[in-house]
Amino acid sequence: MASVTFKNVFKNYGDVEVIKDFTLEVEDKEFIIFVGPSGCGKSTNLRMLAGLEEITAGEILIGDRVVNDVPPKDRDIAMVFQSYALYPHMTVYDNMAFGLKLRKTPKDEITRRVNEAAEILGITELLQRKPKALSGGQRQRVAVGRAIVREPAVFLMDEPLSNLDAKLRVSARAEISKLHQRLQTTFIYVTHDQVEAMTMADRIVVLHAGILQQADSPRNLYNFPHNIFVAGFIGSPSMNFFDATLVKEEQKMYLDSGDFRIEVPSDKMETYKAYIGKQVIFGIRPEDVHVPQYAPVDITPAPISGSIEIVELLGSELILFVNAGSNSFVAKVDTRYEVKPGDSVDLVCNMKNMHIFDKETELAVR
Repeated sequence: MASVTFKNVFKNYGDVEVIKDFTLEVEDKEFIIFVGPSGCGKSTNLRMLAGLEEITAGEILIGDRVVNDVPPKDRDIAMVFQSYALYPHMTVYDNMAFGLKLRKTPKDEITRRVNEAAEILGITELLQRKPKALSGGQRQRVAVGRAIVREPAVFLMDEPLSNLDAKLRVSARAEISKLHQRLQTTFIYVTHDQVEAMTMADRIVVLHAGILQQADSPRNLYNFPHNIFVAGFIGSPSMNFFDATLVKEEQKMYLDSGDFRIEVPSDKMETYKAYIGKQVIFGIRPEDVHVPQYAPVDITPAPISGSIEIVELLGSELILFVNAGSNSFVAKVDTRYEVKPGDSVDLVCNMKNMHIFDKETELAVR
C-alpha cells in the first residue's frame, strides 16, 4: 500500500507544455479519478506515474520514494490499459501469470494468485480460453485480473471501461468499486466519463489544458465548483450560464440579464454585495429549473419566460432546450409536463442553489 505525490510536475513535448505545475497528494488506499476533456493531460499524468513517460520537471513519489528515474517494473504499480493489451496467443491463465513468470515467481505462488484473482473477478471458468473467445466485458476482467495478481501498491487504470457498451459499463463500475473496497489499495483512474467519476471516486481531479482546476469530493465538485470550467464540466446537462448585472433596489438584490430579472435570496446578499453594479456570470443547473406546477414547494421562485426549441424525453427525465431572448438554456423538468417545440413556457429557478462567478477571473464568488 502506498500514497502518491506529484510535486510541481511539468511535462513538455518539444515547445508544447502539456502539464503545468501539477501538484497533488493521493492518500494511501484512496480512489482518485482524473477527469477532463481530451488533451487535458490526464493520461499523461498516469503514464508519468507509471514510468512510461519522462517528466520534464518536478518530482513524483510513491510512498516516500522519489521514482523519477525508477524503471516501470520497479515502481510497484500495475496498469490496466484502455485496449486491455492481452496477448492473443496465450490463455487467460497465461495472460494473468505472464508478469509473475517474468519475475521468476514460484509456480505454486503464481497458481495461488491467479486462481484467487479469477475467483474475485468471477472468471475462473475462463482461465483456459484465449482472448478471441471472450466478450469485451470478460477481456476487461482479465486485464484487471492481470493487475491484481501483481499485488501492487498502486493500481493505475486508463479508461478501462471505454470499450464496453452502456449497460455493461454500469455493472463494471460497481465491480471496480467493490474491488477497491476488497483490496484496500490505492487506485488512480482516468476517464472522460463524469458519471464514472461521480459514482466511483473518493476524490475527483479536474484538469483543463494541463492545469489542475479542482481536486475535491464528488459532492463538493458538484455543489461548490471552484470556477466556471469545473461548474460547466461536472453535471449533465451542464450548468446554464448567463451574463448579468447585480443590482440592488429597495433592500433587495437582483440579477438583471436584460432578458429577465431574478431576485437573489436575502441570505446570499451579504456574500455578493461587493459585486453590486458589476457584470457577473449567473449559473444555475438544469435540475434547478422547474415548471411552476411541479416545482419543489420550498424553493425561492425566480421566473424566466421563453420559447421551447427542443424537447428530449429520457424516460425519467424531460429535458427542455429553451430560448429566452439572447439567452439559451436547458431545464430538466418533471416528465408529467406536456410540451412541444414552439410552445411558450414560464420556468422558475431554485435560487438556493444559484452560483455567481466573477466575470474577469471566472472564479466562484463565495
